Amino acid sequence: MSAADTASPLPASAVLDEHDATFRRVVWRIVPCVTLIWFLAWIDRVNVGFAKLTMMSDLQWSDAIYGAGAGIFFIGYFLFEVPSNMLLQKIGARKTITRITIGWGIICVAMAWVQTPGQFYFLRFLMGAFEAGLQPGVILYLTYWLPAHRRGKALGVFVSASAISLVVGSPLAAYIMELSQGAFGMKGWQWLFIVEGIPSVLMGIAAFFILTDLPAKAKWLSEREKQHIAAEMADEDRKLGPREHSFFASLRSGRIWVLIAVFFCIIAGNATLVYYGPSLVKEVGFTDIKTLGWIMGGIYACGWGGMVLNGWLSDRRQEARMHTAVAAAIGAVGLLLAAYFVGEKNAAGVIASLALSSAGTMGAIPIFWQLPGQYLSGSAIAIGLAVINSVANLSGYFSPQLLGYLKTNTGRYTQGLTGIALVELLGTLLILGFIGKQGAKPN
Repeated sequence: MSAADTASPLPASAVLDEHDATFRRVVWRIVPCVTLIWFLAWIDRVNVGFAKLTMMSDLQWSDAIYGAGAGIFFIGYFLFEVPSNMLLQKIGARKTITRITIGWGIICVAMAWVQTPGQFYFLRFLMGAFEAGLQPGVILYLTYWLPAHRRGKALGVFVSASAISLVVGSPLAAYIMELSQGAFGMKGWQWLFIVEGIPSVLMGIAAFFILTDLPAKAKWLSEREKQHIAAEMADEDRKLGPREHSFFASLRSGRIWVLIAVFFCIIAGNATLVYYGPSLVKEVGFTDIKTLGWIMGGIYACGWGGMVLNGWLSDRRQEARMHTAVAAAIGAVGLLLAAYFVGEKNAAGVIASLALSSAGTMGAIPIFWQLPGQYLSGSAIAIGLAVINSVANLSGYFSPQLLGYLKTNTGRYTQGLTGIALVELLGTLLILGFIGKQGAKPN
């Protein structure tokens, strides 16, 4: 309790109610803003998957070119994510998130005018470089404002925006492409990039005025409300006890490497779903873009449901390890089934398999982010979150490349899907073998 709390004549229940009211105010100020930004980030990141349906034929590109361009996003992501989180610590979250959001929005709009593979690769790289640091930056930002027992739901809402963006974004992209085709002499895929990039620029400007770096700087909080936050954050530090504060020490112990490997495997499955999901559904006969958009919206809705259900189960049982491992295994099984059904040209089987994989793979992601905090604190968690996310997201570069290469050379998606499914299954095995129960250290 803060000094203000101990001096107060109010009963303990009334003081707790005051704290709850303070943190509700914090959540309603911060979480909707960062969640909408993450929603737009995913809209702009993966709309290339729908643009591909007509963009490739218009520009006469192969699956290999598309796969390389889709994946090179993650090279920029990898190179700039740690510097972005380090910059956040120096200049604050408000300026960092504003810079990130405006930057990728401008790049998304510029994608409308690509004509060559080189231009495509360059802009996708820049989009990754600008977006780098957003997710770990927001995760770090929330640790400044909310203690762990209040942060779980906020983090779940934030992370689930990626799945919601896919649910909404798939039919939205289809309608934008369909309705804008030929307007002012431009293709539907060009308008897709323009229409979906502009809101990000506007939201980046809004974030500068909505977000505040730290509770102590928040003019919209009273002094007593600031004391509530400071008291609970201090209490959490006492309860957690000693954790690794040195990032480089955590590297020597192997803790970061296990977490990186696990998340790498999960992201391999996730990147496959978001960058090749529309193409897989099209492969089994759904060629109408609007119909395809609604189908993918339903598939990604299963991913959102997996996030919500797995998060609820994890909180209820106060356990993250097995909930991450089982969800990743379900995602892998879904991809294996999709590999079989796409080879059989079984449309219902492909859709059901992708829905299963979406529920498992996406359901694993928010729960995974509860694991690093078991081992890291201080500067180690700030840098560690960025390193885990950036290195692991390199799988988002390799998996589209692999699928594109194998599809171009074999004419089938079966081998690539099978390989990526086995990679995701490896993530489950790594969790079971190296992530200890209830905060035990990995081997």
